[in-house]
Amino acid sequence: MTAYLHALATAVPAASFTQPQCWDLVDRSAARDRLHRRSRLILRSILHGDHGIASRHFAVSELDRIFDLTPDDLNAAYRREAPRLAGAALEKALDRAGMRASELDALVICTCTGYLCPGVTSYVAENLGLRRDAYLQDLVGLGCGAAIPALRSVSNLLAAQPSATVACVAVEVCSAAFYLDDDPGVLISACLFGDGAAASIWRGTPGPGGCGVSGFQTLHRPEDRDKLRFEMRDGKLRNLLHRSVPGLAAAAVSELWAGRGPRPVKAVVSHAGGIDVIDAVAAALPDHRLDATRAVLRDCGNMSSPSVLFALDEALREDSPGDDGDFWLVSFGAGFSAHSCRFGLPPGNS
Repeated sequence: MTAYLHALATAVPAASFTQPQCWDLVDRSAARDRLHRRSRLILRSILHGDHGIASRHFAVSELDRIFDLTPDDLNAAYRREAPRLAGAALEKALDRAGMRASELDALVICTCTGYLCPGVTSYVAENLGLRRDAYLQDLVGLGCGAAIPALRSVSNLLAAQPSATVACVAVEVCSAAFYLDDDPGVLISACLFGDGAAASIWRGTPGPGGCGVSGFQTLHRPEDRDKLRFEMRDGKLRNLLHRSVPGLAAAAVSELWAGRGPRPVKAVVSHAGGIDVIDAVAAALPDHRLDATRAVLRDCGNMSSPSVLFALDEALREDSPGDDGDFWLVSFGAGFSAHSCRFGLPPGNS
């Protein structure tokens, strides 16, 4: 069944930092002196270089000591900021759809940068005033690729209840999962990630523009699990990022692309990753420029799961799917996993 988009909105924290300002935060922190000289040089080189990122947004307020916060401090920051950021995006999406939160029949939220039980949906449902019988579903642990599996859950919910209205939110507080040591992958991660949330409203009937999602595909390669994942170290989330990730992403995207089906693709809308990842994916798909993806990376960094929906929002400002082709959405991340779907007019309706 096609799930039709009725509204899409994004939100980022108010605090924005350029990459050189991020270096200044590291340079002033006590963590700087715990790093080897080579690690400090790597950080300075990336944060003062041209690596596709101009600025990032952070929700955690204690940035002057971000690398020295305790696990309890970080958990408290995530618990405070994730519902706030998710709620801000969802309120914007509801406003664009001309709806009240009480009209939602279900809320799906994906995240990987913190853990709450009950999940983020419980807090957002309370803060925004969802009905007590609204169905809440939290997807945790899917990493950067999570937004497309979340949309697949939305599609499944609408197949079971075609009259429902479902909200889907991807939210990450990456600043609550910052970690710093001498591992090159950890250092690069600290230079890439930012905070953000993307919210969307879906129904079983067409909305403005008439476009929806369908044709979901997924791919997982557990043999490459340790190339990209979180691990717990000293009670904190520590991102493992292997230098082979750009190649893994390009290979996974190529495999999904080969199974996309015969309908034309007007534009590819991809998860951002980092500049090396985008370049590798672009090389695998030479007919598509990934301009929206590059714009999101430039303005927000890698926000993990919301990134592909930020890119969709950016792409829709410039153009929209039509009878000349769909948008092909693709995301990838921990697992190693990759996911794709079609966004466009259903066959026979163009």
